[in-house]
Amino acid sequence: MAIPSEFIDELVARSDIVDVVSDYVSLSPKGGSYWGLCPFHGEKTASFHVLPDRQLYHCFGCGKGGGVVSFVMELENLPYPDALRMLAKRAGMEFPEGNLDDSGRRRRARLLALNKEAARYFHSQLHAPAGREGLEYLRGRGLSKGIMTRFGLGFAPESWDSLTKAMTAKGFTKGELLEAGLAVSGKKGGVYDRFRNRVMFPIIDLRGEVIGFGGRVLGDGTPKYLNSPDTPVFNKSRNLFALNLAKTTKLGRIVLTEGYMDTISLYQAGFDCAVASLGTSLTADHAKLLSRFTKEVVICYDADNAGVQAANRAIPMLEKTGLKVRVLRVSGAKDPDEFLRKYGPDAFARLLDQSENHVEYSLGQLQNKYDLKDLDQKVAFAKEASELLAKLNSPVEQEIYAGQIAELTGIGKDALLRETRQSRNQRMRTARKKESRKAMTPVMQVQPKARDMRYENPRAARAEEGILRLLMLDSSLWKEVQGLEPGQFTSPHLGRIYEVLRRRLLEGQPLQVGMLEGELSREEVELLTRLMAEPESLENGKKAMADYRAILEGAQWKDLREDSDLLAVRDRLLQKKTI
Repeated sequence: MAIPSEFIDELVARSDIVDVVSDYVSLSPKGGSYWGLCPFHGEKTASFHVLPDRQLYHCFGCGKGGGVVSFVMELENLPYPDALRMLAKRAGMEFPEGNLDDSGRRRRARLLALNKEAARYFHSQLHAPAGREGLEYLRGRGLSKGIMTRFGLGFAPESWDSLTKAMTAKGFTKGELLEAGLAVSGKKGGVYDRFRNRVMFPIIDLRGEVIGFGGRVLGDGTPKYLNSPDTPVFNKSRNLFALNLAKTTKLGRIVLTEGYMDTISLYQAGFDCAVASLGTSLTADHAKLLSRFTKEVVICYDADNAGVQAANRAIPMLEKTGLKVRVLRVSGAKDPDEFLRKYGPDAFARLLDQSENHVEYSLGQLQNKYDLKDLDQKVAFAKEASELLAKLNSPVEQEIYAGQIAELTGIGKDALLRETRQSRNQRMRTARKKESRKAMTPVMQVQPKARDMRYENPRAARAEEGILRLLMLDSSLWKEVQGLEPGQFTSPHLGRIYEVLRRRLLEGQPLQVGMLEGELSREEVELLTRLMAEPESLENGKKAMADYRAILEGAQWKDLREDSDLLAVRDRLLQKKTI
């Protein structure tokens, strides 16, 4: 059975979109609406718009839009029922579980329950005779019993099927173990444990659910670190280790490390703001996720060449989301964990306070590439440094760093700024050419997404858009279009939306984007939101609706007349052929 529409309508009515969005995005009031940096794409100038009177959000940059339910779905990466469930918990409403036959939800719940039991099993094994070597390893890394318990650390015994046996004894199937990534299929059809002879690190999401694991091998086995594969409940590109703890830090920044041990060691030393990516390089999704919980990220990667390269890749991704980015150079140790054990928390705190902003760090990396005593290399350094400054939007920043480069190279600051402007102009020309080529893409190659929709009959489609917009703004105008059928719309997407609106109006149900999101596709929700974000006066709503309807019906008459003409031509041709 479906979720009752009455429940959905009441839930959406109780879930004010400004309140919900404010949990994730810093919003500023402006002109009766609210603006902020879009959480779905990187930007420095706010183009994310929330309209409280229409209870919708719309980004003029990336085109994302919808109501309160789709916002939660998109940001939390949840299916529709789970987004409703999350909003219901927030609103203090009891979710009608008995009315929902949702095999996907039950499957997800089973995998989460299995992961939780597996985490308990691994933790118990750490303190059992089979886990002695794992416990000694963690103690040797300086971890206390309390921090091991806080992170739920465990051990996977050196056995082919110890976890499989333990979980099947609790009622889980081998198929579920395979789906959760805890087991692997053998060549002869058998099933064996994925994690063996490894110290185990449970990966916990923002809601406190165990969604996956990382395992560090003991001895010379490979790979050194093994992570859960992507599953229905786990995506390594969209989750960060320990963010469930770091999201509540009062330190005002989040420290980004390369691994589990670095993060855990920082927590033990009193820095409750550390996170790590999960066996993969930092992704754009990771950067967006971090921007929801902090305004400043300090990259604290290993001091080796791989760590430097990883930091260089991470900087532009983080900066693109509007985050202030700093880089901590670990000196005297290969990584933060070793530094803490050698020098202690106070020394690390000083290092953290002395971390460079990303421009200083990048300029330092450039300087290491060149011998500034050599004239040709000095010129090459100045050119590449100017290209770096060209990426800065602030003229003040360009001026300051140009002065530093001038002191370093002996090249005049004015000459450096001219080179910077030339580089910036070239970047803008390249960007304009790219946009121009994109605009010239043939219509047939464009997918029918809401943000770049193409209509076969633009004039009729604009009228259809107007009808939908007016109905959403004032449902009393419904009587002006009664009798108009969805099949009369020239755009199938707009006709589909009209069909849903008409059914709700006939049943006396309210119209609000958030209440329609279970009946419309994602593209249709974005299309409707874009229409709703456009201005429309209701002063002459009645006349406007009549005009829109007349345009639509006029286009239909024209099509009918053209079809009749084509039929007449066909008949004449057939007659000639017969003669």
